[in-house]
Amino acid sequence: MNKKLFKQIKNEWKPNLWLFIELFLVSVVMWYIVDYMYVKMTVYNEPKGFDISNCYLVELGQLTDKSDLYNPKDTNPSIHINELCDRLEHNPAIEAVGLGNNSYPYNGSNSSTFFKYDTIYAEGWILNRVITPGFIKVFRYTGINGETPEQLASKFEGNNLLVTNNIFKDKIKGGAKNIVGKKVIYGGDTVNTHYLAGALVPIKYSDFIEVSLTPSILKALAPKDRWMGLELCVRVRPEYDKDFANTLLKESQKRYNIGNMYISNVKSFDDIRANHISKDWNHFKLFIWGMGFLLLNIFLGLLGTFWFRTQQRRGEIALMKSFGGTNKSVYMRLLSEGIIILLLATIPAIIVDYNLAHADITENYNGETFEIVRFSFSLISSCILIALMMIIGISIPARKAMKIDPAVALHEE
Repeated sequence: MNKKLFKQIKNEWKPNLWLFIELFLVSVVMWYIVDYMYVKMTVYNEPKGFDISNCYLVELGQLTDKSDLYNPKDTNPSIHINELCDRLEHNPAIEAVGLGNNSYPYNGSNSSTFFKYDTIYAEGWILNRVITPGFIKVFRYTGINGETPEQLASKFEGNNLLVTNNIFKDKIKGGAKNIVGKKVIYGGDTVNTHYLAGALVPIKYSDFIEVSLTPSILKALAPKDRWMGLELCVRVRPEYDKDFANTLLKESQKRYNIGNMYISNVKSFDDIRANHISKDWNHFKLFIWGMGFLLLNIFLGLLGTFWFRTQQRRGEIALMKSFGGTNKSVYMRLLSEGIIILLLATIPAIIVDYNLAHADITENYNGETFEIVRFSFSLISSCILIALMMIIGISIPARKAMKIDPAVALHEE
């Protein structure tokens, strides 16, 4: 059977050659699509390193002399920030309160800094997050060795620093966790001594940016630096989260207006996230629609090719059945022929795919465009998709052809 099948494929080399070329081109295109989707979905599903559920950004404002409640003697509202935080911490609905400077997740404003251990420099864009210990509890940052937010917050004071474990990339085996407790140089400051208090689970900057590209440093915010423009973030207990923003705004005039400082707005981090990733998300959806349309055309093309090919071979199917072939054996013969040609077309496709990956044409992930697991997954997945399209294109017309009486089909031929 196998010898006859290969001999038949060889004898019908002209139509099979065109099918071979079509499957070769489809394999390369399909591999590229699957590879792109693999990278995008892998990046999107990476652990974020923080938790924004039940979290809110509390925006502050200042009264002007146009307000009846304005106090002209209160010229420095920044001195009230600690009192406001204390009042919020005593609110039974609030679990944690934190202050930060360009530090909360999905924040479009950023600052970078210089970081070094011994003779090892942290390269690339290092996000500098200046925060209070409560900030760690609000967003539930965790240590790479399993430290809880509370444990990390207890170490976070003075000149102690926290960094994400990937800050030195591959320069230190095992990451920054192996230099915890060591002296480090922060921001080029050679006067003050800084120590590494802990290594964090890597923190993502955005859902569509891979976590390895944005290592972070967390530095304690000194009391003297707690001024009006800081970001005030709170984590609400789940049972109090319903309509929390409106409730806090209603209570603010009685409980949280201090001097000329007041709460001007309360934003859910779910809304902040949606707004921050909207551009990337819309771009991703457009790509999905484009790739979906391309896949539909590939599917219809392959379906039409195998449908027409099988339909044209009704006489051959009838002949095989007249010589004692069963529906199953005839179907497996047609399917095996298609699968063999697909496997043959995949061999040169692998060579092209490999060169495309090494030519930096595909998406970059972890600094690489080629990884054996990624390449293998994309290749196998694309082959499976093409095989499924092929099975559909062969099965439907083959089933119809096999229902016709062999004598009728041969007479028509």
